[in-house]
Order: sequence, then C-alpha cells, then structure tokens
Amino acid sequence: MAKIVVIGGTGLIGSKVVAKLTEHGHEAVAASPNTGVNAVTGEGLTEVVEGASTVVDVSNSPSFAPDDVLEFFTTSTRNLIDAERIAGVTHHVALTIVGTDRPQSIPYFAAKVAQEELIRESGIPYSLVHATQFFEFVGSIADISTKDDRVLLPGALIQPIAAEDVATAVARAAAGAPTGDVEIAGPEAFGMDEFARRALSFRGDSRTVVRDDSAAYYGAQIEERTLIPLDGAQIFGTTLAEWLPLNPPRR
Repeated sequence: MAKIVVIGGTGLIGSKVVAKLTEHGHEAVAASPNTGVNAVTGEGLTEVVEGASTVVDVSNSPSFAPDDVLEFFTTSTRNLIDAERIAGVTHHVALTIVGTDRPQSIPYFAAKVAQEELIRESGIPYSLVHATQFFEFVGSIADISTKDDRVLLPGALIQPIAAEDVATAVARAAAGAPTGDVEIAGPEAFGMDEFARRALSFRGDSRTVVRDDSAAYYGAQIEERTLIPLDGAQIFGTTLAEWLPLNPPRR
C-alpha cells in the first residue's frame, strides 16, 4: 500500500486521518513539529516525504492574526511543494474551507485562498477538501463572541460537520486519485446563533445567545450563505444532537 505523509498528523484531524489510513493498510506517517517535521521552517520535510506517493496537509496556523496566518499557509505550502517535487509525490491533499470561492473579507479565508492558489499552480495533481465549520469549534466561537454574559452572533447560515467525518473525507481523498475540489458538510443548516444556542443550552452554559446580524465572525462581516456548501457537496450524517452527548466541553 501507499506511503502517505500527513502534515499536522498529530492534531485534531491529522491524528484521525493517520489512524484511518493505517487501519486500511497504508503506511501513514504523522508529521508535525512534535515529530521533528516543521513545514514552515522546512525542517525534516525532505526526509519525511521521501518515498511518499501522497502528502496530506491538515496543518493549521498557531496564530489567526492576518499577517501570521497568511505567512503560515504560504510559506508552509511552498516548502511542501518544493519537497514533493524532489520526492516525486503524485498527489497533494489539503484540507481547506467552504466559502473560499465566494466574496468575503475574513483574513483567515484569504490565507486559505492563497494556499489553494499555490497548490493549483504547482503542477502536482491535487485534491482540495473544502469543509464547513467543525462542531468542535462551537465553544471557541461562543467565547470570542461573548460580551459580558451575552454571546452575539449573526444569523448567517452554517452547516457544521463533525471532525470525525472530516477525517473520513480527507482519508478517502488521500487513498484515492486526485479529484480537484470537493465540498463536505454536515446534514443540518441553521443560523450561527442557533448553532451556539443549542450547544450552550445542552451544556448548561448560562450565557444568553443573541442574534445580531451586525456581529462579526472572526473579525469580519459575513453574508447569509457564505459558510454553507453549494449543490453537489458530500453530506455526512452526524447531527449536532448526536455529537453533543459524546463531546463535553473541555475544562
């Protein structure tokens, strides 16, 4: 079976991708700063991708500051592409976001757009897996949107997905032939405020969630349908009601 290197392979999604690929008989290698591989500095990249047919990038920037996140994704992607060319890698898989192909002003999205452009222009066959927001981030979304004891969020639609389902989609892409762009999402669409309201209520959180369509999402205004997939997306089955009991908030 194939040698598949997973950049960010010790993180939330990466560790699940490595486990799924290994279970199906592939030689899946977890590559991250924890294992001596740093895509930003280039440390260990040439060595780890040697002999690999596929490289999966599910790494993420440690800082969401606009300049930092842009630097992270462009520098790491250039370094990966250079190492892949030397090694003769024939498939580059990257996890990205639903909505990067639509007008928006979110700095993080702009950084992902830059990453996608580098991958498309590299000449290496690729699969870009565009995911909607993860269920796992509902707590952090609520936290950054809290003023006093109120959570202010817009009613823009969101169709969140479980990290486990994201990992399944990425692993399938890595084990298959390059497919270009694909969108994945969970089964339910509801307002971002309702997403947070349901989760906080289930968890017994005393904060009040208030719909405020002027409220920012990670520092930017978003349109009603920016964050939901287009027709033809792959829809995974895990619902918020199924996910919540199995995922208590971190303490």
